[in-house]
Amino acid sequence: METSAQNAYLKLGYQALMDKDFKTAIKQLEKACIVDSNSTNALWMLGYSYFHSENYKKSITAYSKVIAIDKTNKDAYYFRSKAKSNLAKDVQLPIPEREKMYLGAISDLGKAIIIKSDDVYFQSRGLAYRDYAVYKMQTAGYDKNQVVNGLKAAIADFEHVLANNGSRGDIASLLDVCKEKMATVTGHR
Repeated sequence: METSAQNAYLKLGYQALMDKDFKTAIKQLEKACIVDSNSTNALWMLGYSYFHSENYKKSITAYSKVIAIDKTNKDAYYFRSKAKSNLAKDVQLPIPEREKMYLGAISDLGKAIIIKSDDVYFQSRGLAYRDYAVYKMQTAGYDKNQVVNGLKAAIADFEHVLANNGSRGDIASLLDVCKEKMATVTGHR
């Protein structure tokens, strides 16, 4: 049940979010979450505001709280995966943590797809698989099977999107790049 204070913070946070003033949105939405820590609406907007402020760790935490309350919130899985993908690209992050973020992003997108089969989720998961495979290729003494499996999964997701919309030239290009990388790794053209 929303209190009037929580409702006021929520409205102010929402308005700031709509104005793309994410710093103000965070301040107001954090207050809303203090008043009601189970408000999925406030937590979701807080995660979104953190994401757009490039505070990916806090974004992941906020979306994780949304998911703990509502396991069917496909958008929370989607944005948590985007935050994990962005965090995985941080070269300052220890290697095991980067790998955990890549795999977590892939897992989150798989959960979003189970909730609702949507080409946006397939496309994003294809990108996450591709990014993971490229990341693995850059590690010393990389495991060829992990790279091949990542590229195969990316190819499958991109083919799924193309099957639904053959006019997606961007996806066709991503598919071609993945196939070229696969040929490089396997030695088969």
